[in-house]
Amino acid sequence: MLAVIELGWNQFIVRKGDVIDVKRQDVEEGKKISVEALLVSDEDGKETKVWTPTVKGSKVELKVVEQFRGSKVRVFKMKSKKRYMRNNGFRPSLTKMEVVWIA
Repeated sequence: MLAVIELGWNQFIVRKGDVIDVKRQDVEEGKKISVEALLVSDEDGKETKVWTPTVKGSKVELKVVEQFRGSKVRVFKMKSKKRYMRNNGFRPSLTKMEVVWIA
């Protein structure tokens, strides 16, 4: 089974057993959450269910593996010929989730 889900304002294509990194979710490690799928399909793509906004009765169960900070992202701004330069950076807070079940 293949599903498209939306978490943290991003969409992900997932299969059972996949591990994905999403924007930080307010869930403890080891807990499970379930979300509705935007699209559900088999591996061949012969049987596909699409609905607006989600497929009714669909469920994707995710297990929180880890809460962590991502690698540093550099933000550099410059305006030519004006002696204006700014160098900034940040580390995003992320959640590692494993797909347990798709229905």
